[in-house]
Amino acid sequence: MRVIGTAGHVDHGKSTLIAALTGIHPDRLKEEKEREMTIDLGFAWLTTPGGEEIGFVDVPGHRDFVENMLAGIGGIDAALLVISADEGVMPQTREHLAILDLLQIRNGLIVLTKIDLVDDPAWLDLVEEDTRALVRGTVLQDAPILRVSSRTRAGFPNLISALDLLVQRTTARPDLNRPRLPIDRVFSIVGFGTVVTGTLTDGHLSVGDEIEIMPSGLRGRIRGLQTHKKKEATAISGSRTAINITAVDVNQIHRGEVVTHPDTYQATRRIDVFFHLLVDASAPLHHHDEAKLFIGTSENVVDIRLLGTEVINPGDSGWLQLDLHEPVVAVRGDRFILRRPSPGETIGGGTVMDPQPKGRHKRYDTNLIQALESIAKGSPVEVLLQAALAVGPALSKDVITRSQLNQDIAETSLQELISSGQLILLEDVVIPLSQWVATQDSLVGAISAFHQSYPLRHGIPREELKSRLKLSPHIFNLVIHRMATEGMLTETPNWIALPGHQVSFTPPQLEKVDELLAQFTTVPISAPSVKECQAEVGEDVYSALVELGELVAVSDDVVFRKNDYELMVNRIIQIISQKEKVTLAEVRDLLNTSRRYAQAILEYMDASDLTTREGDFRRLKLNVM
Repeated sequence: MRVIGTAGHVDHGKSTLIAALTGIHPDRLKEEKEREMTIDLGFAWLTTPGGEEIGFVDVPGHRDFVENMLAGIGGIDAALLVISADEGVMPQTREHLAILDLLQIRNGLIVLTKIDLVDDPAWLDLVEEDTRALVRGTVLQDAPILRVSSRTRAGFPNLISALDLLVQRTTARPDLNRPRLPIDRVFSIVGFGTVVTGTLTDGHLSVGDEIEIMPSGLRGRIRGLQTHKKKEATAISGSRTAINITAVDVNQIHRGEVVTHPDTYQATRRIDVFFHLLVDASAPLHHHDEAKLFIGTSENVVDIRLLGTEVINPGDSGWLQLDLHEPVVAVRGDRFILRRPSPGETIGGGTVMDPQPKGRHKRYDTNLIQALESIAKGSPVEVLLQAALAVGPALSKDVITRSQLNQDIAETSLQELISSGQLILLEDVVIPLSQWVATQDSLVGAISAFHQSYPLRHGIPREELKSRLKLSPHIFNLVIHRMATEGMLTETPNWIALPGHQVSFTPPQLEKVDELLAQFTTVPISAPSVKECQAEVGEDVYSALVELGELVAVSDDVVFRKNDYELMVNRIIQIISQKEKVTLAEVRDLLNTSRRYAQAILEYMDASDLTTREGDFRRLKLNVM
């Protein structure tokens, strides 16, 4: 799942493009349809030819609704910068691009729409040249430029292919086991109650989970989850998610609040940030200026305290402490935007460095600035944890290499992360706690689904489970061994099952099994063939009888009851012990059966390392004596 946001000037065809791509028109409000202009956030989705699911957040392009745009753009993984071919670059094109740059939305496509309105190819070339000049030096400087018409669908095959490639190279959001969903919509559905939507980050949510609405502190429980109108038992990090919440009234929740697990986050009214003032900002930034802060889906008024300087000029950067009028939920590394309230202007943005500073800083404290710069670089422990999250379950030496830390510092940091439980150690492999939990959930889910589909089998074949999880054999075996040791599953060399799973037959199946075994009683040596057994009880029941050890299949065609097989083997071993060797003909006569059955059982004994063949004779393996 990836989420892509639109950006661009008003009336450049963002909503029409999304509607043509997905079949879902994102404009949902009556006023939007009447004015043919997006006012608030809209949503749509599609599945790419490569099987990737994309959620689209369509944002307003009009300058009067830029602040609505900011409520949706912060949670996206990639962007579609939309420019009308007949008009070219316009004011909100520039402002939206600046916002993408400040938020560091590094993946995206540039789409020239309405090419059906342009007859002159030279004009299209000129618009493309202007666009390439516009994005130079920004996060979209290397983004492909595609020409399309939403009316005629010209260029759409190339656009869909480009979207497919875009989501494949866009890194999935990690599951840090601390979910938060910034709310962008709140509404009520008759018969269900309160519903909120947003883009889930940093963890997963499941039906039945207790949740907390931050910063209000209201608590409720998840009654239902949907992603793109499909019911889900669990919503994963990075997905567009709708949550049906019990015990909380729709009027008690507002856009900008955050859904999370109880006691996971603390709200704050003061944050330390690193800020960049846009080069084309209309004025410098001064100490005690007031601005609007946009972070997640929230909007807040802040008083700005400049640290270490009296002014930040356009194009420059610096440290700020922001005093918020209302509390928000923020995490170190979150990106934000600042706007002047009147006249409305996007002036810059940056990164949250400390969401919980101890107090108001002395503005010209040299030690403070050094400490903030150290936080910006990240502690060795944080750097190593990010490296582990990036590579996933991996050899500890590979995580250290990825971190680019000094070997001694890296090893000390590794031990600290293991001791604190943030990394799980499996011999020479480390797994971030969030990924360990997700891997366990995936394993249990896959095994449980297999049990439901194949109730007459002991468990899922090891190779099949390994293939589903896409883990290396070494890591897979370590994971399985740990989970088996902790009692979460049972394993054999061939299959893996959940504790307590037992093969059990229905009464009609038991009746057929009894009838089949009765046939073996009548002719134990010349028993029914494999095909006859399968025809009698069914392939699933026959396979279960073999797995349970009730039947022993000695070849593709010959099968015996367990007791009959053991009696025959014991008689063969006894005669070989007496004569040192035996021929096929002698075994046939000994068992009073045909050559077919005698050959099948001898070859099975060879394969089971009970006997070894020497020409026309069989001898016992030494370990049998």
